[in-house]
Amino acid sequence: MPSSQVTIVVPVFNEAAGLPNFAQQLRAAIDSIRGITWTILFVDDGSGDETRAAIRALNAADGRFQGLALSRNFGKETAIAAGLRHAKGDAVILMDGDLEHPPEVIASFVENWRAGYKIVFGKRIDKETQSPLRRFYSKAFHGLFSAIARPRIPAGAVDFLLMDRQAVDAMNQLGERTRFSKGLYAWIGFRSTTVPFVVGDRSAGQSSWRFRSLARFAVDGIVSFSSVPLKVWSYLGLVISAFAILYAAAFMIRTLIFGADVPGFPTLVVSIMVFSGVQLISLGVLGEYVARIYDEVKGRPLFLVEETIGGAPEQQTEPRVRRIA
Repeated sequence: MPSSQVTIVVPVFNEAAGLPNFAQQLRAAIDSIRGITWTILFVDDGSGDETRAAIRALNAADGRFQGLALSRNFGKETAIAAGLRHAKGDAVILMDGDLEHPPEVIASFVENWRAGYKIVFGKRIDKETQSPLRRFYSKAFHGLFSAIARPRIPAGAVDFLLMDRQAVDAMNQLGERTRFSKGLYAWIGFRSTTVPFVVGDRSAGQSSWRFRSLARFAVDGIVSFSSVPLKVWSYLGLVISAFAILYAAAFMIRTLIFGADVPGFPTLVVSIMVFSGVQLISLGVLGEYVARIYDEVKGRPLFLVEETIGGAPEQQTEPRVRRIA
């Protein structure tokens, strides 16, 4: 069997403390897989600690460890895009650098890839250590996304997966700035399967994801793949208008039968506040979509690379935003 080249893309942000242990376990796991040659490409997303120095040290010890250092913190989704555009393997594996994605699962990824699957998703099985509130929000988001967005993403899917070169090339053609990678993996299609895994223990430090960041990420995902939040206000407007017409008819009939009532001040105030709130919410939803249009038409590069470490591959062609004359 001819050897296959596999590139493992690892976005990292302030992971200096745990990176040596992660690299050691990852190397042991992939060295046990026969018939592949490998490269590990770290994408330093503007870390403020010694992450870049740790990548340099790994490269000095083993040239198969390479790195990209972005000019600032662009966010994990952009770091993933940067890694995909620089990866040259026949297959590309995405994973986090904190050992929550167990390296030993990679063997199952490669086995399924050799069986003909173009995308192999890791399906996360959470430990009970995760807070009930966070599990609830995660399930609520996936349920809402599946209900109003297309395509559907596999339940429990995370940024731990293998993609065939054909799938990677398809991902690299997608040039949007506001990225929700889980949706993009599903959108490009291709034959896929899932491999369940139990979330591992972090090698060091704590997750940089906070509730506010997760909420923003959820909004990005829904807005990127569904126009339902825009359309729902038309239906809500029709419902409110119908209710207003019925209320006006009922008020007119009552006035004709019983005479005019003294107007109620509390009813007036509550009505104004309710309808004002509906209008502001609808404007806010509209603003979310307009803001994304604004980001897209500016046409700025998705990311900037400050340094390559260890002969990282040259950047793929940056997709351009098509401008409307």
